[in-house]
Amino acid sequence: MGRTGPTVPAGLGGPARRADRAAVRRPAITDPEPDGQPGTETGTETGTETGRETGTETGTETGRETGWEPDGLPGPSAGAPPRGVRKRTAAAAVLTPAAVMLALGLWGLDRGTMWRDESATIQVARRSLPEIWHLLGTIDAVHGLYYLLMHAVLAVRDDELALRVPSVLATAATAALVGAIGCRLARPRVGLWAGLLYATTPFVSHYAQEGRSYALVATGAALATWLLIRAVEHPSYGRWTGYGVAVGVTALLHEFAILLLAAHGLTLLLSRVAWRTWRGWGCAASAAALALLPLALFSQGQSGQVSWIRTPGPEEAEALLRAFAGPGDTVLAGTLLLAAVALLVPRPRTGALHLGAVALPLALVPPALLYAAAQWQPLFLDRYLLFGLAGVPLLAAAGADRVLGLVPVPPRGRWAVAAAGAAVVAGAFAGQLPEQERERLPASRGDELARTASVVGRLARPGDAVLFLPLHERRVALAYPRDFTGLRDLTLQRSPAASGTLFGEEVPAAELRARLARLPASGRVWVVSDTNAGDRWIRSQRAEHAKTTVLGELYREESSVFVRGGAVSLYVRR
Repeated sequence: MGRTGPTVPAGLGGPARRADRAAVRRPAITDPEPDGQPGTETGTETGTETGRETGTETGTETGRETGWEPDGLPGPSAGAPPRGVRKRTAAAAVLTPAAVMLALGLWGLDRGTMWRDESATIQVARRSLPEIWHLLGTIDAVHGLYYLLMHAVLAVRDDELALRVPSVLATAATAALVGAIGCRLARPRVGLWAGLLYATTPFVSHYAQEGRSYALVATGAALATWLLIRAVEHPSYGRWTGYGVAVGVTALLHEFAILLLAAHGLTLLLSRVAWRTWRGWGCAASAAALALLPLALFSQGQSGQVSWIRTPGPEEAEALLRAFAGPGDTVLAGTLLLAAVALLVPRPRTGALHLGAVALPLALVPPALLYAAAQWQPLFLDRYLLFGLAGVPLLAAAGADRVLGLVPVPPRGRWAVAAAGAAVVAGAFAGQLPEQERERLPASRGDELARTASVVGRLARPGDAVLFLPLHERRVALAYPRDFTGLRDLTLQRSPAASGTLFGEEVPAAELRARLARLPASGRVWVVSDTNAGDRWIRSQRAEHAKTTVLGELYREESSVFVRGGAVSLYVRR
């Protein structure tokens, strides 16, 4: 019935024999098996082949799903659970992490304040489509697709909760996709544990509750990885197109997501896939890169907005490691140990791709490439690399599965094993509960714009004037305009929307002097300042230094109220 295939080693790079058609065969672990027996489209396989869609195995393999034999040892096919049970088990392994992540994402979602990055999202998304397009021509083109998405969201409901809900939903979807990848490349309990590990990582919770694009980028990367696995196992024009679209859209949400292609390329290299697979992947990857190219070239002219990022060193590398594998030393050590087990004692590969060959490049390649590039052009921030985190829980879960695989478990005990692994994840979550709670405090971000605005709203009177120092601190009024009702903006020349900028255009020092002089003798000026900027930086900026000089000549500071990241100071005429 065709050729027979040799036994394949369990390492990352063991070759996968393929039929000339679209199927991917499972390497034989016992007797040689006929080549070219594809699985059904529903994800299960009959005869001598193994179902990869649900992550279960039948036929001549034992049901590793039962969990009662060490991996890789043959057993009677009668040990495999019924197909319906397998499907329900896989579904539970996917949906449970999604439900947990959804609950964690909604927990403490309303922090009572936005911070500076979120304020940029909400004030841009509130603009009309022509105004957003005008802005993207001058700044933030890299976030254009996300702003358009949030424009549609805020059209339904305009508040801070609506600002963050897309990130919550995206992160829940990512947890489900991590679980699905674990099911497909290993088995459902690996998928369950991996998805739960992803959902309970504090770094994930941070961006699940952030009104920015990073959670959506992580979802796109996980979806692209899932589609890559499907396209390699069952190649078709439609699957490769879907993969290319997923990568392209994800990269348009954030340019650095294109590094995903390097990770996937290494995955295929380690897996020694056939030339036909390289051709399909190459076409899809090229299309995604070409779709990103115009944005990448155009955004080079706006690179000044990230000029504040410093060259990364060992501290930044360690911080990213802790963000990916756990902030606490115990969790970090356990995660790295299990990942090492998964790589050194891998599961026998039963499909076209090995779990380690997928997870390790995903977690390692994008950070390594961005870190290296940042030595020349500093652009290394942990949030830019959130999309690679999914590889770490996959490795840790696979390592835990290998350790438990050494313990004989009766068929009816498979649920107990899965539950025990989930309990360990819950214990790790409990140990990191203080970190999780801190992520939901207003102090978890760089500043608290709502507190600054509330001080102005409480102390200022209609007819008072306001001055923002520096220019970008106008974001407080843009995020919370109600607290600034009736106040005159002394320096504003053109509004942010009219000027196509984030913070508007300001008048020169001479005009500011004239405006201050026209204020009544009893007039009061409220200065809203960014305390993170510092006096030294203010003095280095010509326009900002001129504002402080003119103000100091005509007015004196009478009192100040400090909040985290900012201050509100009252100035009266000398």
